[in-house]
Amino acid sequence: MPLILLCLWVFSILAGRAADYDVLIRGARVVDGTGNPWYKADVAIKGGRIAHVGALPSATADRIIEAVGRVLAPGFIDVHTHIERAIFIDPRADAFLRNGVTTVVTGNCGNSATNLDDWFARLERGGIGPNIASLIGHNSVRAAVMGSANRPPAGAELEKMKALVAQGMKDGAVGFATGLWYVPGTYSQTSEVVALAKAATPYGGVYATHMRDEGVAIEDAIREAITVGREARLPVQISHFKIIDRRHWGKSAKTLKMIEDARREGLDVVVDQYPYTAASATIDIFFPRDALADGPSAVTERLTTPASRRRIAAQMSADLTLRQGQAGYSFAVIADSPEDRSLEGKTISEINLAKGRKKTLADEIETLMDMRTKGRPVIVYHVMSDEDVDRIMRHPLTTVASDAGMVPFGEAIPHPRNYGTNARVLSRYVRERGILTLEDAIRKMTSLPARTFGFHDRGQIREGFAADLVLFDPAQVQDRAEFSKPHQYSAGFDFVMVNGAVVVDDGKSNTLRQGRILRRK
Repeated sequence: MPLILLCLWVFSILAGRAADYDVLIRGARVVDGTGNPWYKADVAIKGGRIAHVGALPSATADRIIEAVGRVLAPGFIDVHTHIERAIFIDPRADAFLRNGVTTVVTGNCGNSATNLDDWFARLERGGIGPNIASLIGHNSVRAAVMGSANRPPAGAELEKMKALVAQGMKDGAVGFATGLWYVPGTYSQTSEVVALAKAATPYGGVYATHMRDEGVAIEDAIREAITVGREARLPVQISHFKIIDRRHWGKSAKTLKMIEDARREGLDVVVDQYPYTAASATIDIFFPRDALADGPSAVTERLTTPASRRRIAAQMSADLTLRQGQAGYSFAVIADSPEDRSLEGKTISEINLAKGRKKTLADEIETLMDMRTKGRPVIVYHVMSDEDVDRIMRHPLTTVASDAGMVPFGEAIPHPRNYGTNARVLSRYVRERGILTLEDAIRKMTSLPARTFGFHDRGQIREGFAADLVLFDPAQVQDRAEFSKPHQYSAGFDFVMVNGAVVVDDGKSNTLRQGRILRRK
């Protein structure tokens, strides 16, 4: 065969040959999620999986991304989110993806869909940006059976709740979640929680809890969480671990030791945390729990009947000092008030004065009760110390989690954790303050949450694992969301991959929805 024909024949074969890989990331500083030091490698992806990690100088791929010394990490796993309803409005969930988050766990604080099989199916039909797993929530289960009744369940009611928990686990829930601070879970006794947790035990999973108290009674709350885990034989994940009472700031040294002691006894207990000194919830947290029972009409009646209103006001005054260690409500800012948007960004103390009332605790409570009769505004409240946040973050058992919901971009003034959690850890706590090493920060966002929630093929850069990846420059990554201007995506996450597909491309969003439902197996 003439040489020229031979060359043309070889060229035609090579031109028609499929590439070795779908995506090839060259020259990355690989931080693999285990906590080990970074190393330099090429990473190849094929069929949604990590196909090879190492030197691939001659490999071909449909797309080649030059890392140019940037860090390649497993996609971040956010184990504490609240996206149950809003995910249908914003299925791409760009605030998570553009923060490097490729998997979220929802159903936290006891609130979830009660029919998870149907909920999962609806998500799969529409497509989702990140991978999604869900817990089965105690508050939702209790409300489905008992409404907001302030009493123990009757025998038949408890059996119905146990059946709902068991069915949720059969449908693929990754665990059982409580929100014992909130209605109606707050009306439960420990025995009820244990019974429902035991209904989840045969299916594996974790017991995730927003404890009964995070301030003056936090030690009792931790003991209760440990008791539930011990008696139900489930691992325990304590949500958004913190100290919210200024009189008890510094107590995190003691509460973390309680977690260590439980582990020494053989119980698997870990915690999660967001990197801010402010929390967020509805104004319900300032009201006595018994005042919020039995449905909206009963609540309104209590707040508008003079005798019960006086009783509630007296209890609110005592509780503010007892539970929050505060003299007034200047620490609480209205974040979302659909009934009156003009209140957003103002403290409750400022709103009280704007109504022509006096600068007294009694008048501020009157203002709060008036607001509660019209709606349930969301607040951001500043109650934690940097000392406790730093200490909890340093602890090896702490996972990074946002406690984020999903709000329409530009609407209201939500907590900046909805946009900036992971970038804030990498910029403020790794790069600027050195609270964590880069490797340990990424471990807390990847392999630690993956092992806790049973995501056995995610959370590490490892051959055969799902190709959930994030490529970023650690010198440039930055949270932009601020308390006064929270609707700002994080910067520096150049490429994000979910199940092998690039969903954030050179720092820009696209329209791909490559997430999957992660059911407990």
